Amino acid sequence: MPALPLDEAGKYVAGAYVVFLALILVYVAIMAAKLQRIDRELGELAEIAERGVPRPAGNGAEGEASGGGVHV
Repeated sequence: MPALPLDEAGKYVAGAYVVFLALILVYVAIMAAKLQRIDRELGELAEIAERGVPRPAGNGAEGEASGGGVHV
């Protein structure tokens, strides 16, 4: 014998489906917002790259990274 009669259990099953659907919709909305933000930031980075913003002057680490040692 089931814990609840089938005519009463239907309400709880329908409620569980509604809650599950609501959670999926919230998840999709969060992912859409995140995707929109990433797309906007990539567009801004592409604009910066197209403008060719010069890099700031280095702190001397470039010589070390390229194998340079003591310069005479």
